Amino acid sequence: MLGLIFQRSKLLKDTKLLGKWGEWQCEKFLKQKGLKTLTRNYACKAGEIDLIMVDSDRSIVFVEVKTRADEEFTPTESVITKPKMDRMTRTARYFISANEIENRPYRFDIVTITLGQRGPAEFRHYKNAFVR
Repeated sequence: MLGLIFQRSKLLKDTKLLGKWGEWQCEKFLKQKGLKTLTRNYACKAGEIDLIMVDSDRSIVFVEVKTRADEEFTPTESVITKPKMDRMTRTARYFISANEIENRPYRFDIVTITLGQRGPAEFRHYKNAFVR
């Protein structure tokens, strides 16, 4: 129990560490739903995507992960802006073209994680969060 408290306090103090922790937790969460990981932190000249996975129907899933310590001032979902969606779309198109998988269906998912001061982290999965 003490280890969890120490780890939580460390995560709450370091936003970069919190973000990496959230991406790792998100990947585990989505794997439990049957998705398989293609790549993590994919980056190209168009932008970056946290996770690229494959769903059981063979759809490519581009995942944006947002991890917050709390939602005291604003909901986590509010940080997914139109410019962010545009960058994700350009990056996804580049990934699809570079890997010659134009014939595969794809979608954009958003997973938000709120750690909070105590208790389990709260996960919200928005499947097919936006369409492009």
